Amino acid sequence: MPTKILIVTGDAAESLEVFYPYQRLREEGYEVHIAAPSRKTLRFVVHDFEPGYDTYTEKPGYTWPADLAFAEVDPGEYAALVIPGGRAPEYLRNDAELRKILKAFFDADKPVAQICHGPLLTAAVDSLRGRRVTAYPALEPDMQAAGADFQDTEAVVDGTLVSSRAWPDHPAWMREFLKVLRASAPAS
Repeated sequence: MPTKILIVTGDAAESLEVFYPYQRLREEGYEVHIAAPSRKTLRFVVHDFEPGYDTYTEKPGYTWPADLAFAEVDPGEYAALVIPGGRAPEYLRNDAELRKILKAFFDADKPVAQICHGPLLTAAVDSLRGRRVTAYPALEPDMQAAGADFQDTEAVVDGTLVSSRAWPDHPAWMREFLKVLRASAPAS
């Protein structure tokens, strides 16, 4: 039976930050499930950088069905967790079922990969205090307020937590996450 990985996300997640780890982990032989507030077709977005804009722009992205609702997730069935960014984390951090899932992964010290705005979720369950992390650079004050040591670099590994700034850093993010994952939960 393949080792399972959980991705937690919702509408307005960044398309690349969901699909890159989803496909890369499946390529490695892991079984990957996507959980959201409910079982439905999720609508992702594309964040891009365009000349003349002070921040990224947002366009409609891909759609994809959620495999599970957060209330259906048993964290004990999963070896690791992936938290994509986009706008989804800003509202998902208020979901009580998701906070239980996040807390279970951190309490068990299982590998967690977070990117972009994803650390807003781990901050919401007080799992960044005293840790080294990176995130989308505009979140530096949020990471510091959560008690983290913010580092503006492609990927930061702090124990079983692997964080990254945004989709341009995918190769470094997944390379580091796979090292942590292979050591603690190799694909079967």
